[in-house]
Amino acid sequence: MSFFFRASRMRPSPQELVRSIKESFVALDTKTGAKALEDVEKNVLTLRHTLSGDGEVEPNQEQVVQIALEICKEGVLSLFVQNLPSLGWEGRKDLAHCWCILLRQKVDESYCCVQYIENHVDLLDFLVVCYKNLDVALNCGNMLRECIKYPTLAKYILESSSFELFFQYVELPNFDIASDALNTFKDLLTKHEDAVSEFLSSHYEQFFGLYTRLLSSTNYVTRRQSVKFLSEFLLEAPNAQIMKRYILEVQYLNIMIGLLKDSSKNIRICAFHIFKVFVANPNKPRDVIQVLVDNHRELLKLLHNLPSGKGEDEQLDEERDLIIKEIEKLVRLSV
Repeated sequence: MSFFFRASRMRPSPQELVRSIKESFVALDTKTGAKALEDVEKNVLTLRHTLSGDGEVEPNQEQVVQIALEICKEGVLSLFVQNLPSLGWEGRKDLAHCWCILLRQKVDESYCCVQYIENHVDLLDFLVVCYKNLDVALNCGNMLRECIKYPTLAKYILESSSFELFFQYVELPNFDIASDALNTFKDLLTKHEDAVSEFLSSHYEQFFGLYTRLLSSTNYVTRRQSVKFLSEFLLEAPNAQIMKRYILEVQYLNIMIGLLKDSSKNIRICAFHIFKVFVANPNKPRDVIQVLVDNHRELLKLLHNLPSGKGEDEQLDEERDLIIKEIEKLVRLSV
C-alpha cells in the first residue's frame, strides 16, 4: 500500500502513513523488484512532505509529533537505517531529511526518537560503518551529525569501538567522504564539553596515539586538516586540562617540531600554535627543556623562517618573537 498526492491534496493520517511506510519496507526486505522500491520511495517522499511541507501545504505540528510517536512505536527508525543502502539517490536524500526532522520532535519534554535510538544503539554503529559504502556515506554522515547533537548519543559513539573507524575514514581516497567524516569527527569532539572531557581523560593515550598517525600522514590534506583542528581544539578553554597533559610529553613536542619543517605554510603555522604552548609552559619537564636546548639552532632557524602573520593571525609575529626569546633563555640557562 502506498500513499501519494492526489488532486484533492488529501493526506493519510499519521497512523496510516506510518503503517504504509512499515509495510512497504517489510515488503522491500522480503521481495525484490522495482515496484517494491518504488512504493518505499513514494512513502518516504510523502513522509518528507508531511513533516516539512511541500511548498503549498505547511506541515501540521500536531501531526508531525504524532508521526514521530508512531514511528518509534512501530520500530520504523530501525527500518530506515537497515534499508538505507537499498534506496536510490533521491530516496536516501528524502529519508535522511526525514530522520533529522524526526529526531528534533519534542514530546512532553523528551525527544522520543532520540530515546528510541538510545535503546537501539546498534543503529549508531551501523551508520558509522556505512561510511565504507560510497553510495550512502554522505547520507549517513548527515544522519550521524544530527544524532551527535544529543549528549547521550554522542557519548555512546565516542565510547564505542566504532569511534576508532573515524581515524581511517578521514584518510579515505574519496575527498568528499573523507571531509564529511572529518566534520562528523569534529562534532563528536566539540559538541558536548563534559562528555568529551570525560572521554579524553579515560582514553587519553589511545586517542592521541591514533591522532599522531593522522599528524604524520603522507596525505597532505589529512595532515593539514588534522594539525589545524588540533591547534584549535587544544587551545579551547574547556580542553585546558588535556592541553596541560599534552604539552608535558616529548613525543608530541617532536611531532610538532617535525611539522614546523613541513613544506606547507599553513601546516607550519598551525604547528607553531601548538609548539608555542610547549615552550611557553612555565612548568616544562626536564626532558622537554632538553629537546628544546639540543635542537635550538634548528628551531630558531625554523621560527625565523616562519611566514609572517597577517589577517586573522596578526599576533603571530609577536608570539614568534616571544618564543624565540624563551628558547634563547633556555640555552643561556643550560650553559
